[in-house]
Amino acid sequence: MADQGDLSQRARWAGGETLVSLLMARALGNPELVSLAVGFTDQQTLPVGPARAAFEAIWSDPARARAALQYGTTAGYLPLRKILLERMRAADGLTVKQMRATPEQIVVTAGSNELLFLVSDTILDPDDIILCAAPSYYVYLGTLANLGVRAVGVDADEHGMVPEAVEQELIRLRDDEQLHRLKAIYVVSYYDNPCSVTMPAERRAALVDLARRYSDGNRIRIIEDAAYRDLRYWGEDVPSMRSFDPDGTTVITAGSFSKSFSPGVRVGWGLLPPDLVGPVLSLKGNIDFGSPNFNQYLMWSVLEQSLFDEHIEAIQAGYRVKVAAMLDAADELLGPIEGVEWIRPTGGLYVWMRLPEHVDTGLAGALFERSVAEGVLYVPGEYCYPSESRRIPKNMIRLSFGVPSCEDIRRGMEALARAIRHVLD
Repeated sequence: MADQGDLSQRARWAGGETLVSLLMARALGNPELVSLAVGFTDQQTLPVGPARAAFEAIWSDPARARAALQYGTTAGYLPLRKILLERMRAADGLTVKQMRATPEQIVVTAGSNELLFLVSDTILDPDDIILCAAPSYYVYLGTLANLGVRAVGVDADEHGMVPEAVEQELIRLRDDEQLHRLKAIYVVSYYDNPCSVTMPAERRAALVDLARRYSDGNRIRIIEDAAYRDLRYWGEDVPSMRSFDPDGTTVITAGSFSKSFSPGVRVGWGLLPPDLVGPVLSLKGNIDFGSPNFNQYLMWSVLEQSLFDEHIEAIQAGYRVKVAAMLDAADELLGPIEGVEWIRPTGGLYVWMRLPEHVDTGLAGALFERSVAEGVLYVPGEYCYPSESRRIPKNMIRLSFGVPSCEDIRRGMEALARAIRHVLD
């Protein structure tokens, strides 16, 4: 094992083994466990048919097939970037003029996490500040820690980050003469991880307005993580945060096909403000000088043939059944337990649950070990809170219905109910 003195500062900031690795080790060590922890996609919904059709369309043209097998550009396959921009414009209900963006502002990456890293490394220095919802996406919180960035938690509710709480934090930073260190506000805008809540349009507009008004000497960006936008099971779509940024200089939008099509293909993308395109591409060029080109051709073929929208309808129907199975089990098995509450999602892959205040859901707590003994795995909620949060509750858990069958969801919820009752007795 390397001595800490032999490691870079960023390696030391990254810390030890990640939560994902720890949970996977527990799951692999006990194959009988029902994992309601990992946010993977349903194995049965993986798009074998659409991927085959897209592949065959590429292979039917030898010149295109050879191009797909060659290196691509750092920014990504231009026809794919054009389709991505057009799809976002159509989803937001904007005209080309209102969109005020070009395909040159789209950067294709190996999943949205690479885009988040590239943007963060481009605009954030060590000891800079980024505001995140409390709770927030724990993998990105790890990325920020690895960059030496201060993640400051802001209160969130069943509608996401609270704009009034954001403004209070902005005022506090200004009064403490720290506002110049604030570079971004991170928002998972659709069916967020870990709560599966979607921010309403009026809050999106308010956050963009706050970022613009408080940009004093340095620009405060909004990093919009829209990875779950397509996983909507009930209700109406909401325009992206980018649609509330009239000149396109404040909001950075990150998207991905990992959850909505295939995690194995690993195609993500970002719509960047014009002034960030060059710096992000320079950094990306030093890392990979282009994400996997064949995968981009494949996703272009999927979108070009309208195979993606058919697939989305199928997985929406499948996940709609699964989330209903988890919520029905929660109502029946956990509803009678005093102090247990949860958010009822209309999309995404997660159910966020609150237990009685005195229950420690952490890895070292009695509930986690009892849950494993009963046969179920969950994500302790404390890992989803930025390190500089006003309060980090120890009684929250994140459940995912993405991987298990409806039968296993029921079995896992029964095990969780037994474990909770045991620690409460």
